[in-house]
Amino acid sequence: MARRPTRPPRPPRPAAPRAAPRGGNGPSAAASGDREKIIAAFMALLAQKPIERIGFAEIAEHAGVTLAHLRAAFGSPLAILAAHLKDVDRAVLAENFSDMTEEPPRERLFDVLMRRLEILAPHRKAVRSLLCSARRHAALALALNALAVRSQTWMLAAAGINASGPRGAVQAQGLALLFSSVLRTWIRDDDPGLARTMAALDRALARGQRFVGLLEDVFFIPSQLCRLRRGRRRRHDDFDDYDGSEEPATA
Repeated sequence: MARRPTRPPRPPRPAAPRAAPRGGNGPSAAASGDREKIIAAFMALLAQKPIERIGFAEIAEHAGVTLAHLRAAFGSPLAILAAHLKDVDRAVLAENFSDMTEEPPRERLFDVLMRRLEILAPHRKAVRSLLCSARRHAALALALNALAVRSQTWMLAAAGINASGPRGAVQAQGLALLFSSVLRTWIRDDDPGLARTMAALDRALARGQRFVGLLEDVFFIPSQLCRLRRGRRRRHDDFDDYDGSEEPATA
């Protein structure tokens, strides 16, 4: 049975207006406006076609900026995507989750990730496009995974879970993979209440808690498994039974 969020879903909040620099419409204001137009144009294009088919000239044309302005703002399509994900991170972190302080970590993380999906809702087609491209291109999958890990580090912080140091890196990587699996359900979930997505997220968090210790202070388990694997490798020359493949992660 699908879980319900611990709090009623919040409607997406419009981005807070940026304060204009002194002096009115100076270069900084223009650069900020270009940045937002470029990100919006890129995400609109990404909803229509794969990222590998989106060129600089097309982004500039759709954003209504020159190639020079585009280059001044961003160095690559992935840099634009990284800026978009940073904006999503900031929108989640701007939420007031203080009413969840007494809840278990798993419940707090459930709410944080559901809020992230609410913010991503206008870009569902773009996320679907990225997931499809990641399945076709391993290098892109690795790059997207790096962006996802960075974002999930902040999601753990939003849920009040310490993600510092080597253990935090393992937590963030595990959460990035977990969230990627949920995204594959979310992009096909046409229920306004996102019942399938909530059920998928709840199951994924349960697996993470049970098998990886994602939300518990039991990260000695992965380290012990690594040591056991290394011991097997020293005892056996045959590596064929080891499969370290992982699904790509994003958003």
